[in-house]
Amino acid sequence: MVDVLAAPQQAKTDASLRTLAAISTAHWVSHFHMLVLPMLFPFLKEQLGVGYIELGFVLTVFAVISGLTQAPMGYLADHIGARKILLMGLTLGGFALIMLGLHLSYSWLIASAVLLGLANSVYHPADYAILSAHMDPARMGRAFSIHTFAGFLGGAVAPAIVAALVAMTGGHGALIVAGAVGPLVALLLIVVGIPDASAADRKVDGVHEPQQSIITPAIIVLTIFFMLLSLSNAGIGNFGVVALMSGYGESFSAANIALTVFLGASAVGVLAGGVLADHTRRHGQVAAACFAVNAAIMLAIATIALPSLLLLAAMGAAGFLGGVIAPSRDMLVRSAAPAGAAGRVFGIVSTGFNLGGIVSPLLFGWIMDQNSPRWVFGASVVFMILTVLLALVTDRGPQESFDEPDARLMQP
Repeated sequence: MVDVLAAPQQAKTDASLRTLAAISTAHWVSHFHMLVLPMLFPFLKEQLGVGYIELGFVLTVFAVISGLTQAPMGYLADHIGARKILLMGLTLGGFALIMLGLHLSYSWLIASAVLLGLANSVYHPADYAILSAHMDPARMGRAFSIHTFAGFLGGAVAPAIVAALVAMTGGHGALIVAGAVGPLVALLLIVVGIPDASAADRKVDGVHEPQQSIITPAIIVLTIFFMLLSLSNAGIGNFGVVALMSGYGESFSAANIALTVFLGASAVGVLAGGVLADHTRRHGQVAAACFAVNAAIMLAIATIALPSLLLLAAMGAAGFLGGVIAPSRDMLVRSAAPAGAAGRVFGIVSTGFNLGGIVSPLLFGWIMDQNSPRWVFGASVVFMILTVLLALVTDRGPQESFDEPDARLMQP
C-alpha cells in the first residue's frame, strides 16, 4: 500500500526535476546567446570595417528591443501558453545568429540584434510562469536559484566556448554553431515534454478566476527594484576591471581575477540563497540585509586602499551576498503576482533590468571619463542603499492566492 501511494508522488517529483532541468537549460542558452556577439567584436570589427561605437550601438539596440518586448511577451505567455513562447524564443535567437553567420553585414548585424533582443524577452516571463505553476511551493526558492545559476553559468562559459568555436570553425562558423544551440535545445524541450502554463490553467471547477489588474503599486516598486539591482551590479561587472586598474593601481590580470572572484562568488551565492528563500517568508528583509552589508563592503572598496588579498576577499563577499538575494528577489515577484499572471508580472518587472542595462553604460562610462574610477564603486553604494529601502517596502506577506492553485493541483 505504501508503494502504491508513493509511486504517484515519485512520478510527480521526477516530472518536476525534468521540468526544472529543461527550463534551466533554456536559461543557460539565453545568457550564452547574449554574449556571443560581444565575444566576436574583434572579428566583426575586422570583417565589417566598423568602429566600437557602431558595435556598441548593436548592444543598445538589443537592450532596447528586449526591454520594450518583455511585458508583451509576458502577456502572450499567460494567454497562449508559456511553452509556445519559450520554444519560439529559443528558435528565433538561434535563427538570428545563423543568418548573421550566413549573411555577414552591418545591416544583418543590426537585424540580428533586434531578433536576439526579441528572443531574450521571452525567457523570464515564460520560464518563471512554468516554474511557478509546476514546482513544489516548498522548494520554489531552490528551483529559482538553480534556474538563475544556470543563466550565470551560460554567461561564464560563453567566452571560452566562442573562442574555441572561432579557433575550430572561424567567425562565420562560430555564429552558425552558436545559433544552432537554440533550435537544438528547443527540440530537447519538446522531447522532454515540458508542461505549459497559461491563464487557462488557473481554473477552479472549470471556471476562470476573475481578472485582476497587474499594474499595482507593488509591481511598479518591484520594477524599480530590479532596475536598481541592475545599476548596482552593472558598474562593477562592466567597468570594474578598468576602475581597479586606473583608480587602485591593480594590474590587468589582478583586476580580472578580482572580477572573476566577484562573479564566481555570485553564482555560489545564488544556490545558497535558494535554500534560504525556502526557509523564510521575509524575502524583502533577506534582500535588504544582504545589500546593506554589501553597501558597507563597497563603501570600503571605494574609500580605502585595500591590500590585494583583502580586496579579493571583499569582492568575493560582495559577489556572494549579491547572489544570495536573487532567489528572494524572484520570490518577492511571485508573491506579488495575481493568480495566472506570473508571465505578465515577471515580464513587466524584468524591464527594470533592461532599463538598468540602457542607463548603466552611459552613467558609468561618464564616471570613468571624469577620471573618477572610485565612483564606479561609490555609485554602486548609492544604488545599493536605495535597493535596501525598496526591498523593505516590498516585504509583504506572500499572496496565498498564488499558492492555493498549486496546492489544488498537487492533490491526488
